[in-house]
Amino acid sequence: MKQTINYDSTIPLYIQIAEELRMNIISEKWKPGTKIPPELELCDTYHVSRITIRKSIEELVKDKLVYRKRAKGTFVAEWEEKNDEHFTFVKSFTTEMKELGKDASTLKAEISIIQANKKIARYLNLNIGDPVLKLTRIRGTSDNAFAYFVTCFTYDQRYPMDNEAYYGSLYALLAKYGVIVNQETEYIESILPTKEIEDVLNIGHYEPVLKRVRMTKHLEGSFREYSECFYIGNQYRYYVNLT
Repeated sequence: MKQTINYDSTIPLYIQIAEELRMNIISEKWKPGTKIPPELELCDTYHVSRITIRKSIEELVKDKLVYRKRAKGTFVAEWEEKNDEHFTFVKSFTTEMKELGKDASTLKAEISIIQANKKIARYLNLNIGDPVLKLTRIRGTSDNAFAYFVTCFTYDQRYPMDNEAYYGSLYALLAKYGVIVNQETEYIESILPTKEIEDVLNIGHYEPVLKRVRMTKHLEGSFREYSECFYIGNQYRYYVNLT
């Protein structure tokens, strides 16, 4: 099946294809332990040379997402976390609320520095123990809290460490430091709340919650974000723009 990609001429082609292949792994389209398509098949899929595909695969080898077996091919490395994602258009919570005719409000925000555990290190392409910024926010409208965001993103000493700086749009804040989020993957599922979510959103144990996991990055830089967003099910509606 031919793959259509809107290539960015400012980014090396093999890097862009490597990101496409990476998403096949993170989404488990290519499951751990399975063999990825042969190089010639990938050449045909992406309309590029074999040298380009080899360089793309090498990026995944360096990140320990795949490994090679002599005379057998390239295989997806085993890992524990599951992340069934699909591509969608990057929108901030503030933008979403505006489209619904509401004013977004962050009722509480807390920023801190933590050490990356195995899960976060994997998603942010870091080493376990590396510093990571963790941002928790209670969000909604001015008179109603219906969302709880837990966001981990790449540490940069330039970013402010005062809570007040994070009451507005995170992406607008990042833009001030030259970080433009231009790639996103996410998935959505319905869950029952944990004790933490119950307490934060003041809901009962059997109240349906929409869990939205979002991963974003700045393709031209090192910034990556991993967010788990929890919405009270009967107070939030999610729209996808298809183009």
